Amino acid sequence: MEFSTFVFYAFATLLLAGGIGVILSRNPVHAALFLVLAFFSGSGLWMLLEAEFLAISLVLVYVGAVMVLFLFVVMMLDINLDQLREGFWKYFPLGGLVALLMVGELVLSVMTPRFNHLGSNLVPAPEGYSNTRELGMQLYTTYVYPFELASVVLLVAIVAAIALTLRRRKGTKYQNPAEQVRVRREDRVRMVDMKTEGQGEAS
Repeated sequence: MEFSTFVFYAFATLLLAGGIGVILSRNPVHAALFLVLAFFSGSGLWMLLEAEFLAISLVLVYVGAVMVLFLFVVMMLDINLDQLREGFWKYFPLGGLVALLMVGELVLSVMTPRFNHLGSNLVPAPEGYSNTRELGMQLYTTYVYPFELASVVLLVAIVAAIALTLRRRKGTKYQNPAEQVRVRREDRVRMVDMKTEGQGEAS
């Protein structure tokens, strides 16, 4: 067995173990940590495919930002674990059916002859090849319209999330930039004529 094959099976095993740990873990913090392990394992698989940019993006974006934020939110909120477990068996049949369909699709994809011959057609990357540059060329040339459409959808989702969660509380102080621009010295400063100590003693 080659070393790259051994590394692939090691990362794949860790990825499966992390995914199973996410599903079976009863503590949300433990589930998030298992998901971090799965992300790191997936990043290792990307590195084996010589997709360094995707591997680094997976670690920086999901592990370094999304999962850290999720862990902070979970640990700051007082989550009732017993209440979360109440609907497990209620949705278990539907979740099991979806899981079986996904496993069936993966098995059919692997068993097809076209998939089995993909490895024999792979050509080693030439010297000086940059997968980051190639990915950028594909995104901004061939798939520029789907990429822009996805960006617009994400922007609309961000604006909608802010609009739905925005709440104005009574008594909250906030600044009005328009009033700050129109302010005058006479409105804020009052000149007071005060007598000095010498003037007071003389009188």
